[in-house]
Amino acid sequence: MRIDIVTIFPDFFAAPLALSIPARAAASGAVTYNVLDLRDFTHDRHRTVDDYPYGGGAGMVMKPEPFFEAVESLQVAGPIVLLSPRGRRFTHADAVRFATSETLTLLCGHYKDIDQRVADFLATEEISLGDFVLSGGEPAALAIVDATVRLLPGAMSDLDSARGDSFYDDRGLSAPSYTRPPSFRGHDVPDILLSGDHKRIAAWRVDEGVRLTRARDGDVAMDSSES
Repeated sequence: MRIDIVTIFPDFFAAPLALSIPARAAASGAVTYNVLDLRDFTHDRHRTVDDYPYGGGAGMVMKPEPFFEAVESLQVAGPIVLLSPRGRRFTHADAVRFATSETLTLLCGHYKDIDQRVADFLATEEISLGDFVLSGGEPAALAIVDATVRLLPGAMSDLDSARGDSFYDDRGLSAPSYTRPPSFRGHDVPDILLSGDHKRIAAWRVDEGVRLTRARDGDVAMDSSES
């Protein structure tokens, strides 16, 4: 697949995409990264990508023209995602869907906002990482890239590791993990994990995942009722 990232800070992506699983996925040929500088699609000597908002108010709004021209310069066959706090929350199911696409285009905003016409008439969807605001869409784009490319063939040396992750195949949270030493500062690994009984261990992991998922979902419901 090809992942296109439209941003005013292309250097933001250079180091992260050259490390760990994103780099391994690219080296295997499973993905190519194409980072576009939004300012390359402006037509004034100052390379202006933002302007004052209609109706007044604080902050600057990113102009629609550069985003449209950047995307139109590409042969896009997959989702065009605007990273936005107004978007629905990103999930593992989105990463699975993106990983099956020929292309994925991520639009990174900055400043106060992006002209709404980008959301309405260019992006195919708006996605958020959660109910908080970042200084720009770049960190969110990196998170989506990482969650997506790790599912591609050749990205991970052990795909079974991914299959045991939280949220894989619509499962909830995964069970806790432990490694050596069996006792650390008086805190012991659960006896069942040292038993060698793989059937009981598998059942324990399922039960622990269910317990943790229910506990987290209960916290979310409590937060919602208190808001």
